[in-house]
Amino acid sequence: MVSGWYADVRAVGDALTGHRKTFVIFNPASGRGRGAKRIAAYQALLAEKMPHAQWGTTTRPGQERDLADRALESGYELIVAAGGDGTWSNVADRVVASDREDVVFGVLPNGTGNDFGRGLGFAPADAAEAVRVLSEGHTRSVDVGRLDTTSASEHRPELLEPRHFINLIGFGFDIAVIDAAARARFLKGELLYKVTALQQLFRFQGVRFGIETSAGSRQDSLHLMLTVSNGRYFGGGFPIAPEARIDDGLLHACLIGDAPPLGRLKLFNLAERGRHVLDPRVEIISDTEMHLTFPDPPRFEVDGDVRNAADSSLHVRLLPGALQVVTPRVSA
Repeated sequence: MVSGWYADVRAVGDALTGHRKTFVIFNPASGRGRGAKRIAAYQALLAEKMPHAQWGTTTRPGQERDLADRALESGYELIVAAGGDGTWSNVADRVVASDREDVVFGVLPNGTGNDFGRGLGFAPADAAEAVRVLSEGHTRSVDVGRLDTTSASEHRPELLEPRHFINLIGFGFDIAVIDAAARARFLKGELLYKVTALQQLFRFQGVRFGIETSAGSRQDSLHLMLTVSNGRYFGGGFPIAPEARIDDGLLHACLIGDAPPLGRLKLFNLAERGRHVLDPRVEIISDTEMHLTFPDPPRFEVDGDVRNAADSSLHVRLLPGALQVVTPRVSA
């Protein structure tokens, strides 16, 4: 038991010299609750490969932020998030916000989409391999996106703040799919995203926005969706920004124009293979900063977590090489 922390924080062995002081944050709600089933397996693997590690388990939405802050205050040098994109993003946000250059971030895939992990080269279903990679400690610098305009999570509406993101932010159709997935009861993993997305192709009303970059501006117009990506994938493996790399020094906005239901279905099928960018209704804009405007303060997603903006005008920028991440030695 680690005194002064939450009752669900446990220690595994003693801290060893010569290793990064490690804290792992487990989110049992990740993967629509399926993440809880793999926690014991991960803990057994950690006890074998990284006996110096300590861990904590969340008991409420968003608590991974608080555990990350406590770990940072306690001098941990490797902060690991075991969950999906939302869990990873919440923890990475606190690491970047800490301005501690000595801290390394790690991920253990245990969620629904695991898209940021795909971009790093992790196999979502291979727990043993993920722990092996973590124990080897190979790191690389990756870019981080920052939304300067304040927003609040729907779990904590009182907390308005700027927000970092590691994979993407999404508007429009993206949010409709997340809402539909939350209502689905019998679907899991990649199938969950695909089935709910197909449903929303026939129901979603579209989203209006304008975008301004150094290359010019696009005026307010109706679109199916907008994503601003740091990574390549979203929605459980869709290469929404096929040319994006998490260390290329750019954000990649994907603007998908609206279309009738059958046209939307065609775009959806193309997007599954990254070929949507060949359609004339799709535009990719790459830059280091972007200014987005909406008719009203938008509801949007940050790495899978739904948030509400405080303003209808949003400023997004890239922080190049802002995060040190443990990765496989050969990564995508």
